[in-house]
Amino acid sequence: MIRKIMLTFLFLTFLVATIGCSSATDTSKEMNSTEKVLNEDLSKYFTGYEGSFVLFDKNKNEYTIFNQSKSQKQVPPCSTFKIINSLIGLETKVLEDENTSFKWDGTDYSIESWNKDQTLKSAVSNSVVWYFQILASKIGEDKMQDYINKVNYGNKDISGGITKFWLQSSLKISPIEQVDILRKFYDYQLPFSKRNIDIVKDVIVLTTENGIKLSGKTGSGSKPENNAPESKYINGWFVGYIEKNEDVYFFATNIEANETAEKSAGGQEAKEITLKILKDKNYL
Repeated sequence: MIRKIMLTFLFLTFLVATIGCSSATDTSKEMNSTEKVLNEDLSKYFTGYEGSFVLFDKNKNEYTIFNQSKSQKQVPPCSTFKIINSLIGLETKVLEDENTSFKWDGTDYSIESWNKDQTLKSAVSNSVVWYFQILASKIGEDKMQDYINKVNYGNKDISGGITKFWLQSSLKISPIEQVDILRKFYDYQLPFSKRNIDIVKDVIVLTTENGIKLSGKTGSGSKPENNAPESKYINGWFVGYIEKNEDVYFFATNIEANETAEKSAGGQEAKEITLKILKDKNYL
């Protein structure tokens, strides 16, 4: 009897182990892709930060990634969310076009360019938080959540409040996911009209020099969560794409640092790191 019980136990143990191995194999198969992934050590650019850089070459169908684990870590998108916020505003007709203006309420901001009426174009260019807080309020929670679900944007969590969920709050996204969103945006595969995508494509253009077009958006997150400009930044983004020689290179850089770190980890720092990498690798 004891022998039978032992044999039964061994058989069940073997069966569970076999099922476990089978599940692991199936998962790895699901993760396989025709897209190539190259891991590259770019740590020299990220001294003092926990950082990641992701680049996708459209023609080669190839990723270059620094710090793969960090590239999959979701953190608040901060002002990079303005790309999607703009699209939702246009699609819901809260915004007519890039010239739709909201009035400044007289609040004295430390960033001087915020202290005046803004259009969509100027608000993206100057990363004017208050413009997009008004926009989000006009869109409303229900429509905002619906479009974020349709876009499949990061963790899709807007519970932090309609005027701040993207500002070092509940909404989070990874660098890999940022690149995926940009690829779909560029190829008109998001749930927005071609007209509205083209408007946003136009307002995020940063430079057009020597036949190379650079488009992108920075983002900076700080604590306290009001994202006040004078606060020390602990979460920095620069995302976008380069159009060059009939190819498109999509990128996302994220850096993080704690509040006691010597260096600020904001969008400007993320942008500087990104531009150094892109220039050194002859993309710019």
